[in-house]
Amino acid sequence: MFKILSKRVLAPNITEMKVLAPRVAESAKPGQFVIVRVDETGERIPLTICDYDPNEGSVTIVTQTVGHSSDKINHLNEGDAFLDFAGPLGNPSDLLQLSEEELKNTRILFVAGGVGTAPVYPQAKWLHEHGATPDVIIGARNKDLFTYVEEMKKVANVYLATDDGSAGFHGLVTNLMKDLIDNQGKHYDRCVIIGPMIMMKFAAMTTKEYSIPTMVSLNALMVDGTGMCGACRVSVGGETKFTCVEGPEFDGHLVDFDEAMRRQNMYKNNPKQLHASDDHKCQCQQSGK
Repeated sequence: MFKILSKRVLAPNITEMKVLAPRVAESAKPGQFVIVRVDETGERIPLTICDYDPNEGSVTIVTQTVGHSSDKINHLNEGDAFLDFAGPLGNPSDLLQLSEEELKNTRILFVAGGVGTAPVYPQAKWLHEHGATPDVIIGARNKDLFTYVEEMKKVANVYLATDDGSAGFHGLVTNLMKDLIDNQGKHYDRCVIIGPMIMMKFAAMTTKEYSIPTMVSLNALMVDGTGMCGACRVSVGGETKFTCVEGPEFDGHLVDFDEAMRRQNMYKNNPKQLHASDDHKCQCQQSGK
């Protein structure tokens, strides 16, 4: 059993939990995920690691309630426990492959939409710990849906964007990206985008205009976490990839987003088929642009 050390509500229907999982915490790296199961009758739910502390033996996850399984997770309280908490799984962020010299000379932009801020945080934190301070754009429909803003400000330069103008830049993250580059003189060597699929599609199209190499996280496609169910299939550069085992991050300029969105809608409109995929939208597919 994996005890919940702490729980806090980040926004409506969005909950953060710190879980005691020493072996996972010891091996975890930014960009990886875990598979959780509440009890013997519960589904396997993949969730991106949002933070980890090897000294404390804790791993932090964020879940948004969108279906039965995510609701079941968010009804757990401090002192309760998960039956299963397996990981770390997936490939770490490719930023970890950069040398210290490359980190010093590489200007990195993160674009986070909605709950996608949570999986961006460990990458930005790792960069900060290694002497680099990235820029992070966080977008949401309104200011009440922001998460991890204060934590992110400690490790990055943060720019907020809201659809309704209630905080920060009034407009889509793509417009803020263009404003930073065209009007504020920003230059970026690399970009990482995590959020709703439609946001990642247009944000990646924007970085392509500026010839900025871009990675996107397709963790919202994952269901069983092993690639065996096939729900996480995605076309990248004309080749079929399995997000669970070959990702979750891929070249954003090569991903067939339209195909990926059709796959998501297929499961959404057919709840008998792999309905766990609907629940996993909690990770980064809901709330905001």
